[in-house]
Amino acid sequence: MSDFISALVLFGAGTSFACSGLFHHLYHEKKKELKKLKEIPVFRPDQRLSAVLKSSPRRRLHYVAVEGVVQADEEPLSSHFVPKCFGVLRRTVVQEHSESWNTLTKTWRPLLVNRRETNNAVPFSLVCPGSYMADFDVKVQDPLAGSGYFLEQVHHRVRRAEDGLVNAVLRGIGGERSVAIEESEEILRVGSSLTVFGEVLLEGDHGRMQAPQDGRQYLLVPSSYESYMERHERAASMWKMLTAATGITGASLLAALVYNMAGRRDERSK
Repeated sequence: MSDFISALVLFGAGTSFACSGLFHHLYHEKKKELKKLKEIPVFRPDQRLSAVLKSSPRRRLHYVAVEGVVQADEEPLSSHFVPKCFGVLRRTVVQEHSESWNTLTKTWRPLLVNRRETNNAVPFSLVCPGSYMADFDVKVQDPLAGSGYFLEQVHHRVRRAEDGLVNAVLRGIGGERSVAIEESEEILRVGSSLTVFGEVLLEGDHGRMQAPQDGRQYLLVPSSYESYMERHERAASMWKMLTAATGITGASLLAALVYNMAGRRDERSK
């Protein structure tokens, strides 16, 4: 084995050990996150949660997870593009993609010149799955302030901009031209599963979910709590597997290099 190949093998072994250390750190962080998540009490919007709230100080639980099904408290929102698609949150985004002429390179440069976003919401609650007449529900306050990607994209289209008088004027004056119009719509559907992490308190015959006052994350997850935890478990398993794989690769490369160097030393001694 030449010195150049030995250097490459040594570099590969070092890179493998470095990646193994990084993946081990990510695995350790994910395990800590999982441990904290498992410590969070989990409820459904039912009489058990109502009883716990009634027995709690100030009828309040500071940080819990409540999983249920989305139910509109008022007339639900309908999709602008998809028939018979109803939700409680709707986000519509229209973006105009343009190009600007670069006089130095004599090429058109992509440019996003306009973005219009519209958010609509109606009050909604979480109810138990399969319950037609909910005896207890949890109203979700200010959901758009929550983190997490909980809206479903129901429409996305990119259409070419019409090459009309306006485009011709823009090209002549500012060296710009409109290329395409991109439109998308996202909705939180009525009847979809949702898990909310936050503070819950009792108000009359209902619960109310809101952002925690202690600074912890107000999180909305578009799935059941079990599915959410399974995704985290799979991520932890992936980092663990990558840690082992890169560590074994690095050890194998290093062992091969040492074995080869020992063989070369024996040949020289003879």
